[in-house]
Amino acid sequence: MKKNLLLFVASVLSFLFIIACSEKKNVNQVVTPQAENSVESCVSCHTDYELLKTVYTPDPPVVGGGGCGGDAPHIEPYDRVFMGGDGYTLFKNSTHGRLGCVSCHNGDGSSSEKGVAHSGNFIAKPSHKASEKCGACHASIVNGATNSLHEQGWGQKSMVVLRSGLDNVPTGFDQLSAQMKDGYEHNCASCHASCGDCHVNRPHAGGGGLYKGHSFQKTPDMRDHCTTCHVSRGGHAYFGVAIGTVPDVHLTKAGFTCMNCHNKNEIHGDGNIYDQRYKMPLKPECDDCHSNVATANPFHTKHIDTFSCNVCHSQDYNNCGSCHVGAEGARIASHQKFKIGMNPLTETKAKYKFALLRESPMAPDSWDNYGTPILSNFDVRPTYKYTTPHNIIKITTRTGYKDLTTGNWVVFSNCTEGCHISKNSDDTFKNKELYLFDEDLLNWEKAASQGVIVDGKLPSSWGL
Repeated sequence: MKKNLLLFVASVLSFLFIIACSEKKNVNQVVTPQAENSVESCVSCHTDYELLKTVYTPDPPVVGGGGCGGDAPHIEPYDRVFMGGDGYTLFKNSTHGRLGCVSCHNGDGSSSEKGVAHSGNFIAKPSHKASEKCGACHASIVNGATNSLHEQGWGQKSMVVLRSGLDNVPTGFDQLSAQMKDGYEHNCASCHASCGDCHVNRPHAGGGGLYKGHSFQKTPDMRDHCTTCHVSRGGHAYFGVAIGTVPDVHLTKAGFTCMNCHNKNEIHGDGNIYDQRYKMPLKPECDDCHSNVATANPFHTKHIDTFSCNVCHSQDYNNCGSCHVGAEGARIASHQKFKIGMNPLTETKAKYKFALLRESPMAPDSWDNYGTPILSNFDVRPTYKYTTPHNIIKITTRTGYKDLTTGNWVVFSNCTEGCHISKNSDDTFKNKELYLFDEDLLNWEKAASQGVIVDGKLPSSWGL
């Protein structure tokens, strides 16, 4: 009897031990035996640099432009898929690393032959199927990002759609011709990112491929991720690249990265479609940090509802162009300048009468190489857009001057000196170059941009 009781207790304890191990595996997301076995062939190839150099597939010829930042740097295919270094060590010991390669990439993990391993439903970039591959663990993020500006580029799509004479996104984009969609994919979509482009890979604009041996980056690197894509205006301005400019004060004085202002909820999205980035309710605003702006000084008190903040606090900035759509690119070369015009965003930025503007790259014939010689409704939007350059400094040439003796910046005593237009003794006009007039427009821009030029809309006391 005693012996039977001991056997019974031992059986119960064994059963409970098995259950406990099983539960522990589930909690810690330990991979299944199938994934443990299958990972060996994947890892044995992708950690063998010399082998990758013998079995890689060369890149196809480049089609279309390089996108906003020009052509991406070339990284060899075998370098893009090599898993090594400290980054790979971090990855293989992480939760994602323990899932097993086929859990995310599918394919046949039991074969060391490339064609077989990458056969069937193999997915090179699992986040291209984010709902299936990322959503099981990151459901709220995936649900929000599905329609995000960051992933879908609705603002760009909206411009193409509306200028093509169609209704706005998303339905209008679906109605574009196959050629137009192909042009968009090859030119405009190259910088819009899925999960992996920020958290696992280098962005396409940076050459693509695994970043730091496949390790997952919870917070994307500002230089290697954010400004690799946002380079022509964001990084170019923030780091003070252009001659005559200095880095943004938020970098030099506060050491801010992009994520200090653009939080993850804004970037991931809230699941809604916004056809313009300034409509995103989670976007940062200056007064999120700078309180009591309206009463900070007499200039603010006078003009807080007249000029957007960047009118006074931005330096000259890059107006992009010459790198979009078609063999010749846009019809406007990339250039530095500074133009104040009438606020084109009367709904989303309604408080301002005047705003800083940038010249957009799209022209009526930009899509000629994709079956559309002339955009049928090009004039529906101005060619100069509301802009917020990331090159903020406290004192600019609109608010002060540099004392050549001391090298220090001195604030003007009044607005007239740096920003208001006044007549010189030789009948020329001081500060006129700061504003967007009809005479500044190219012929094909005039009809589209009448609403943002300042002709007839400036104070009569300025003497124009």
